[in-house]
Amino acid sequence: MKDQNESVFDERAAYWDEEPRRVKLANDVANAIIREINPTNDMDALEYGCGSGLVTLRIQPFVKSITGVDSSKGMLDVLKAKVEKSGIKNIQTRFVDFEQGGKVEGSFNLIFSSMTLHHIKEPAQLLKQFYDLLLPGGYLGIADLDKEDGTYHSNNTGVHHFGFDRAYLKGLFKQVGFKEVRDVTATTVVKGTEEKGKRDFPIFLIIGKK
Repeated sequence: MKDQNESVFDERAAYWDEEPRRVKLANDVANAIIREINPTNDMDALEYGCGSGLVTLRIQPFVKSITGVDSSKGMLDVLKAKVEKSGIKNIQTRFVDFEQGGKVEGSFNLIFSSMTLHHIKEPAQLLKQFYDLLLPGGYLGIADLDKEDGTYHSNNTGVHHFGFDRAYLKGLFKQVGFKEVRDVTATTVVKGTEEKGKRDFPIFLIIGKK
């Protein structure tokens, strides 16, 4: 039986990339990862919650390989279609749900995730799994919302956290073993209208090294 997250994202997959704000967010996060982590062509990377591949495809030219992992088959189908159409050889996809006990095989030099952690009930458990998948010297980059009041999403179904306090999340990184933990602001999402009032939602990128 599908959980609510999986069902919602399967339904949205076909038109996910049609929202300009979503595309800009993905590009800004990818640019922050490229700038702050400096991925190189000897790295095997994994994106958790890759969705339709907006961030994956921006990082792809900089690394040896990327494994795109998601718990939505609909999203993975969209990414696979893009990969096949463009003839890209260094992206593979995996249907995995860590929260349901799913596992990823292999070891990685870089793991990144964008706007997924707020859908995860127990972030510390997921960070520990990422730590175990990383090779020594590998990097984890997590992009997500600063703590907010629940107004970022129009529907909070499947949302377990209204963003995160950066100090708290950096503390979780350190608890599971990451070193050199730091944060930057990757971008800011602007929502609302002039008439009803605009609201800025900062998006952080927290980085840790194994």
